[in-house]
Amino acid sequence: MTRPPLSSLPPAGADASPAAAPDARRAGAVRAIVFDLDNTLTDFMKMKADAVNAAIDGMIDAGLKLPRDAVRTRIDAIYKEQGLEYQQVFDALLESELGHIDPKILASGIVAYRRARGSALVLYPHVQMTLLELAKRGIRLGVVSDAPQFQVWLRLCSLSLQHVFDAVVTFDDTGERKPSPAPFREILKRLGAEPADALMVGDWAERDVVGGKSLGMKTVFARYGDTFDTKESGADYDINDVFELVAIVDQLNGAIPTEVSNTHEAATPRTASSSRRGG
Repeated sequence: MTRPPLSSLPPAGADASPAAAPDARRAGAVRAIVFDLDNTLTDFMKMKADAVNAAIDGMIDAGLKLPRDAVRTRIDAIYKEQGLEYQQVFDALLESELGHIDPKILASGIVAYRRARGSALVLYPHVQMTLLELAKRGIRLGVVSDAPQFQVWLRLCSLSLQHVFDAVVTFDDTGERKPSPAPFREILKRLGAEPADALMVGDWAERDVVGGKSLGMKTVFARYGDTFDTKESGADYDINDVFELVAIVDQLNGAIPTEVSNTHEAATPRTASSSRRGG
């Protein structure tokens, strides 16, 4: 059966059918889910690597006479110093290596980067299906990201997600990064949800899990996006596929028995005595 496109999701704030909505009387029912963006909904690190590699090729083709590995090492160093959202990375590269900015080389790098970024920025498998199923259940959906506001919206629009979420909070909205409680408080306020009624889903344990737990949110570690080889996440749930969220929500909202939902190993809840994966 063909699933409806993500654009068919109900608009933000639309009422869900009574049968799909979470039971307000059930303790621990999930009414809102907050997602990290990069490496949770989209494979940001792969996109970044592909785009940078394309930019290096473009600059070398335009006349940059430096070894490819040396250019990559220098770019990595600039990103480490300035952050992965730094927008003048190629300017800084040329200034440091050539002593000036060659406009032909710079433009070639930027154009190659943008072209590769557009093709490499894609959703993880099953993200669309998951968001659709959660919206059908009346769950309010939000995004909280440490990235700058405009970059977050560029990514959401590129992924055709700009109409899907009820609220989006970026670094510019609070001036604080996770795990500070400020971004989490702001997204919960915009979603109209209490911490105990919300799930936080993210790939970075020290930011997403710690920050969500500090306010009393249930937490889900997106192991499929982990880039740190995390051993212990400290989250309530670890998942290897984003669609496992649907079973977690159905379990917490009483739609399926606990013993049925726990047959999927990656989505089993963590307890103090259980072995935790993630970190």
